[in-house]
Order: sequence, then structure tokens, then C-alpha cells
Amino acid sequence: MPKIKSISVVIPAKNEADNIKPLVKEVMVSLDQVCDFEIIYIDDGSSDHTAQKVIQLSREYPTKVRLLQHSESVGQSTAIHTGVSHAKGKVIVTLDADGQNNPKDIPKLLNAAANFDADKDYCIAGYRKSRKDTAWKRFQSKVANKVRSKLLKDATPDTGCGLKVFPRATFMQLPYFDHMHRYLPALIKRLGGSIEVVEVSHRDREHGISKYGMWGRLFAGLVDMLGVMWLQHRAKKPYVRESSLHE
Repeated sequence: MPKIKSISVVIPAKNEADNIKPLVKEVMVSLDQVCDFEIIYIDDGSSDHTAQKVIQLSREYPTKVRLLQHSESVGQSTAIHTGVSHAKGKVIVTLDADGQNNPKDIPKLLNAAANFDADKDYCIAGYRKSRKDTAWKRFQSKVANKVRSKLLKDATPDTGCGLKVFPRATFMQLPYFDHMHRYLPALIKRLGGSIEVVEVSHRDREHGISKYGMWGRLFAGLVDMLGVMWLQHRAKKPYVRESSLHE
């Protein structure tokens, strides 16, 4: 992957202390021979030892592991926005902190990203074809994905998958709002960017419970989708040609 020289792995976390060390170790193994990278944890107002666990690892890997903290929980989208805003890498990898995304899949997404020019807007979106969640959670996600796909036409079957790859510069052009992380493909497509879906594995959660509620994906999500539809409708992407004085 010669085109991608440095990446930032952005991981929003809330009360995920027991999942920190094993996930960091897996990311290190998966990316060690791939490219230069950093791992940024955003502690979103945790009440457990999440921050302390990350600090311990940052001492062990001072050039690799960073910690950013929110004094109170402000949600996953804001945590991702904080991480990307402070990232050093030109390419961003987002990853859920619960360990259900497998870091072994990251190189596969980076391979797909390497096919795009450095100045291209794109999003490589993971697709959890075989999910390890409860039947009820899968049902809710299936409904939410079907509604979203029909309304937004974002070419993504599983926008809720935390594993995504995109340029930092692309993300910084996007409008920020709460829950925006669920609509990254649609927002990037609105810029004229390309969306590519890559099938990834999904694992059982070994420690802790889900921290971000499911029902918001449908009810509050409907309001968000209407907002994204409005943004899509109002978007304009002109072709710009600079004229020479000598023409």
C-alpha cells in the first residue's frame, strides 16, 4: 500500500476499560508491517478506568497511543469528531471500542483505499454480513438500514459498522451534527466522493455492555435523515476551470 503512508486509528470509548488493552494489542499486530500509525482513544466521559488503561498503554507505546478526554459524555459522533480533529494521519480508520470489530480487517480496507488518489474524497465502509448481535438488535439495525438506504441512497448496506476508512481532509469538510457518524457515506457522497463497501467480520462482545442506545437509530435517526436529505438536496458541485490571461 505505497499510497497510504500514515493513518490515525480513532476509537471513541465510554466505559470500555476491560476492552482497551486487547484491542490495542490487536491493532498493533495488524498494522505493524503495514504503515506508520497512531491510535487515538477518545474517552467520552467514562466512569470506569478507561482513561487509566489508555494512559498505561501510552506509557508503553509513547509514539503510538494517545488519549483525548471529554469531561462528560457527549456521544459517539462528537467523540469521533474530536479524534479526527486532533489526528496526525492523513487517512483515518474508525473502530468501535467494544472489540466486536476485528482489527485484522483494517488492512483489507486500507487496500481498497490505496486505489484512490490522495486528493480524492472517499469512504471505505465495513459491512458486517454475519453479525454476532442479538436477534432484536439485528432487527432494529435491519429496519434502520433499510429506511436509511431507501431515503439517502448512500450505497451502504451497513452504515452502523464502526470500521470505516476515509481521508481526514474529507471528514473536515463535512457538516458536524450529533449522530453524524451514522451518515458518513451519505455525507461523503454528497461531496462527490466515492463509496466502497468491504465485507468484514464481526465478533461477540467479551466485556461490558453497549453504551450507546439503539432506539435513537430509528426515532431520533428519522430527524437526522431528514436533515441529511435536505443537505443532499441543497448540495452543488460545480466544475471549476481556471482561465489563463493568455487564452
